[in-house]
Amino acid sequence: MKDLRSSADSEAEAVRDECLAEGRNPVREAINSGRTVERVYFQEGLRDETISSIRERTVKRGIPFRTVPRQVLDGISVKHGGQGDHQGVIAIVSEYSYADLDDVMIRLDREDKEAFIIILDGIVDPHNLGAIIRTADCCGADAVVIPKDRAVPLTSTVGRASAGAVNHIPVCKVTNLSQTIEKLKKHGLWAVCADMDGTPMYDLNLTGKIALVIGNEGKGVSRLVSEKCDMKASVPLLGRTESLNASVACGVLSYEIVRQRRAGK
Repeated sequence: MKDLRSSADSEAEAVRDECLAEGRNPVREAINSGRTVERVYFQEGLRDETISSIRERTVKRGIPFRTVPRQVLDGISVKHGGQGDHQGVIAIVSEYSYADLDDVMIRLDREDKEAFIIILDGIVDPHNLGAIIRTADCCGADAVVIPKDRAVPLTSTVGRASAGAVNHIPVCKVTNLSQTIEKLKKHGLWAVCADMDGTPMYDLNLTGKIALVIGNEGKGVSRLVSEKCDMKASVPLLGRTESLNASVACGVLSYEIVRQRRAGK
């Protein structure tokens, strides 16, 4: 009888964390985005509509796949930072690639688009990063910018938390956020940072080209980055809790920007 633990271990060792798409939405989005998918693992015995749809798309794209016991999927997941929450499917994909911010801005200038960029100053929780990327895609942001150092990079955990949105919105990695903000200002963007002591977001004009800066989960936006911003926006807190989670604050501020833009049309 085949040793499932050995099989799971050998499969897990062959996969790097950055190359894992885990869960039904992330796998489906990875396949539909046209990203290179090297292999898909399906849990044996699952025949529901969602799994069948993913399998059908996998076959249509000519992607190799294997049907394996749940223990093998569990082993791959846990080995690479998950908790076995694969929902019966895992894909081995090409590493997440970062977009070039200059290319993004050239495209936006050419399209004469009312640009909306989200800049993250030191987000270290991959679940927060994934949630912010998901929000960025949902609210129509044009790109997410993260720093090269002292911040979480794109990993499979981020991909899972983004529900596949990481495949649809450019994520740019830069060396210096302060210089990046200055560069974006030259393209006509106003820099707005989230700050608990800032002006209530309802009292600010958040229309036009905007770069929204969200700070670290504990420390907020760093002083040097904050000084480069044109405005500081706060989210009104009406209860006893003193602050919002970084990804929630990003979502609230992002949709205030969307609201003001729609109201101005």
